Amino acid sequence: MKAPLDPQFQPAVLANREHRRNACEPLVLGLERENGLISRYDTVVNSAAPDALRYTERLVKCLLWSRGGWKLHIGGPKAIGEFIRKTYAARGARKFDCDLMGKAYGKTFQVVVTTPGKVPRDREMELAAGGHLKGCRIGFDLGASDYKVSAVIDGEAVFTEEAPWTPVKATHPEYHYHHISAALHRAAAHLPRVDAIGGSSAGIIVDNEIRVASLLRSIPRKDFVKAAGVFKRIQREWNVPMVVMNDGDVTALAGALSLGQKGMLGIAMGSSEAAGFMDPQGRILGWLNELAFAPVDYNLQAAADEWSGDRGVGSLYFSQQAVNKLLPAAKIKLPDRLGLPERLQEVQALMAKGDERAAKIYETIGVYLGYTIPHYAEFYDFNHLLILGRVTTGKGGDIVIAKAREVLKAEFPEVARKVAIHVPDEKSRRVGQAVAAASLPALKK
Repeated sequence: MKAPLDPQFQPAVLANREHRRNACEPLVLGLERENGLISRYDTVVNSAAPDALRYTERLVKCLLWSRGGWKLHIGGPKAIGEFIRKTYAARGARKFDCDLMGKAYGKTFQVVVTTPGKVPRDREMELAAGGHLKGCRIGFDLGASDYKVSAVIDGEAVFTEEAPWTPVKATHPEYHYHHISAALHRAAAHLPRVDAIGGSSAGIIVDNEIRVASLLRSIPRKDFVKAAGVFKRIQREWNVPMVVMNDGDVTALAGALSLGQKGMLGIAMGSSEAAGFMDPQGRILGWLNELAFAPVDYNLQAAADEWSGDRGVGSLYFSQQAVNKLLPAAKIKLPDRLGLPERLQEVQALMAKGDERAAKIYETIGVYLGYTIPHYAEFYDFNHLLILGRVTTGKGGDIVIAKAREVLKAEFPEVARKVAIHVPDEKSRRVGQAVAAASLPALKK
């Protein structure tokens, strides 16, 4: 099925499946991250095929940004492994990815070329994170323009507060600490005691430490370590179990709690693409889930992401950036002075008036989504997909979901039968982000 405004769209899932059709050589990829955790992925490759190198490189990129890691073990044909080692290097084509992974995990990114049998086995987090409702808890959610805090007793919020702040402009590391600490004390005033604290924050969070985040954008390099350790500092002061995770993962947790289901992938289409995942066992695995950087379109002429420089990555297909990218093809002209949020608002206003040009934008995003759901299903085991974000609000959002379901039913019936697509309703809204975050830590026994 063609994307109405992007007929050159080449779905990653179709390209990967076509390559594997004649492939029989084992290819095993293992990504090592914090505390010796390993995510392993077993597949096959046809090293004689013209697209073998590109197939493997795109696969590595998807795994890197879905799972995360500072060391890649690649077991398979040696020539392919050496190509990946040169590509994912400090001076390679994927220098950006290596740099970000190094910052995220505090170690220089490296590639180990080996044989399939020597790639380490899976070693994922065994502790179920989230859904711990008993006790007196505090949860917080940190955004770029406001933060929320809730006092929760046995899963019920007894106090919730939302307050503005400007963390991206703050140059002093104490700014973030004092705002968060003060909010926790205000919430604690509504509890007889504090048993645990859970948090949700934008950015890459590893082992309760901020590694990469726009919230710390203005902090001088010399003060970054102090600012990045704010959660560990707070935990020492309160001396209770504390878990802070990426806001995408907590969104997936909130959806799982509201639906009473596990195996949940959450996709938020906002200023960029955010994602979170809870596996069928109810675990939040601590994967990176930065799908904004994971490729979904193999068209060599696809639009390039401004930050990473790579083409065909998720941020340009499931976000306000996607809407803006499709404006010329839709023949919608907007003033240059408008930012992405305002451009989306203009398209939504046109959609409300029944403008067919605007409808084509949403149909195109729906086709993108319909082909990307089975692509994500090759990396995540999920039965429920939660779709949210500003791009999916209003009539346009209905078109996106309907078109995605149409693609799935026509071309991926097995995925259509397995995966239920959900959008936030009043029931799910009652399980707020801060309340879900409060359920992250287990209580001390």
